[in-house]
Amino acid sequence: MGNAATQDTTNTGLLAPNQFFADPNLISLIDTALAHNQELKIAEQEALIARFEIQARKGEYLPSVRGAAGASMEKTPRYTRNGVVEEHLEVEPGQRFPEPYTNQSIGLDLSWEVDIWGKLRNAKKAAAQRYYASREGRQLIATLLVAEIANSYYELMALDNELLILQRNISLQEEVLGVVRQQKQAARVNELAVRRFEAELMRNQSRLFFTKQQIIETENRINQLAGRYPQPVIRSSTSFTTLVPPSISTGVPAQLLANRPDVRQAEYLLQAAQIDVKVTRANFLPAMAIDGRLGYEAFNPAHLFLSPQSIGLGLAGGLVAPVINRNGIVAAYNTANAHQVQRIYEYEQTLIRAYTEVNTQMSSIVNLNQAYERKYQQVQTLADGIRISQALFRNARADYTEVLLTQRDYLEANVELIELKALQMQAVVNAYRALGGGWR
Repeated sequence: MGNAATQDTTNTGLLAPNQFFADPNLISLIDTALAHNQELKIAEQEALIARFEIQARKGEYLPSVRGAAGASMEKTPRYTRNGVVEEHLEVEPGQRFPEPYTNQSIGLDLSWEVDIWGKLRNAKKAAAQRYYASREGRQLIATLLVAEIANSYYELMALDNELLILQRNISLQEEVLGVVRQQKQAARVNELAVRRFEAELMRNQSRLFFTKQQIIETENRINQLAGRYPQPVIRSSTSFTTLVPPSISTGVPAQLLANRPDVRQAEYLLQAAQIDVKVTRANFLPAMAIDGRLGYEAFNPAHLFLSPQSIGLGLAGGLVAPVINRNGIVAAYNTANAHQVQRIYEYEQTLIRAYTEVNTQMSSIVNLNQAYERKYQQVQTLADGIRISQALFRNARADYTEVLLTQRDYLEANVELIELKALQMQAVVNAYRALGGGWR
C-alpha cells in the first residue's frame, strides 16, 4: 500500500513515460496528448521561428549579392552646366548626345558589413542560444502536459471509486431505512428516526449526481489536454485501490540540472543575455562596410551587352564610428546589462524552485504513504463498527443515531481513503515531473 523513495545515482526523470507508467490506458492517453495537444504544437512553432532567426542572423555577416536591372530617363535643362556639356557632346562622330537621356542597366550589387569585432557573429550565437531555450520551453510544456494528464487520470479513477462507494452506501442505507420503518411500525423507534435516515439517504443521493458531474468534467479536461473532442476516457478503475505507486530515485543534483527543461532553458537564456552585452558593446566601435557593383549599362539598348564598352565596375569601402549623440548606443548597452543581471536572478530562482519541488514531492510521498496506512486501518475499524451497530440496533441495544453516525463516518472515511490514494499517485507523478520526467 505504499512505496519508498529511493536515492541512488539513477534519476527517475530520465525514464520515458512508457517506462515509468505501467497502465497501458494512461500511456495511450499520454501518447495522444504529445501528438495532438495544441499548446505543444504552438511551442514547436515558436522553436521553429527561433531557428529561422539563426538563419537570418547568419545572413547578416555574409556578403549580400543581389541581381539588379533597371531603366531610367532624364532630360537636363539646357542652361545648366550639364546641359551645356551635353549640347556640345558627341557620343560618336556625327552623333549627338541623346535627348532625353535614357539609361538601361543589368548586373550584380554587392554589400557587406565586415564583421571586424565579431558583433554579427555574436548576434547569431545569441539567436542560437534563444533557439535552444525555445526548444527547452517545448520540452517543459511536454513535461507539464504528461504530469497533468496523469494527475487527471488518477483523479478520474478516484471519482469512479467514490461513485461506487456512494452507490454501495446508498444500498446499505436503503436496507437500514427499511429496518427503521419496520421498527417504527413496531413502536420501537419514532418518526424522527425515520426522517433522519431518509434525509441522510437523500443527502448521499444528491452527492451521487455531483460526483457524476465531476467525472464528466474530468473526462473533458483530459480530452482537451489530449487535443480531442469530448469522448469516454478508457480506464480500469476497479484496480485503483490496489495500485502501488512507482518507486522514485532522485539521483545526484547534477542529474537534476541536466534533466529539467526549465533549468536548461534558464541557462540558455542567460548565455544569450551575456552574448547580447558583447553585441551592444561592439556598437561603440567603428564599423566597416564595402559596396560594389558589376554589370552592363548603356543609354541605348542596342549597346547594352557590348563588351567591354558597356561593362561597369564599382567598389567602395568605408569606416563609420559614432562620435556625437551616442545616447541610443549607451541605452542599448545598459539595457543589455540589465537583462543579463535579470537572467542571472531568473536562473538562480529556477534552481531554487527545482530543488524545492523535488524536496517537497519526496517528502509528500513519505507522508502520504503513512497517512494512507492509518486511513486504511480506520476504514477497516469502521467497517466492523457498521456490522456491530446494525446488530445492536436490531436487538434494540443501540440507538438509531449510533447507526446513522457510524454509517456516515464509514462513508467519509472510504471517500478520504480514495482521495488519499489519488494524492499518493499524484505525488509520485509530481515527483517525476520535478525530476524532469515526461519530455523524452
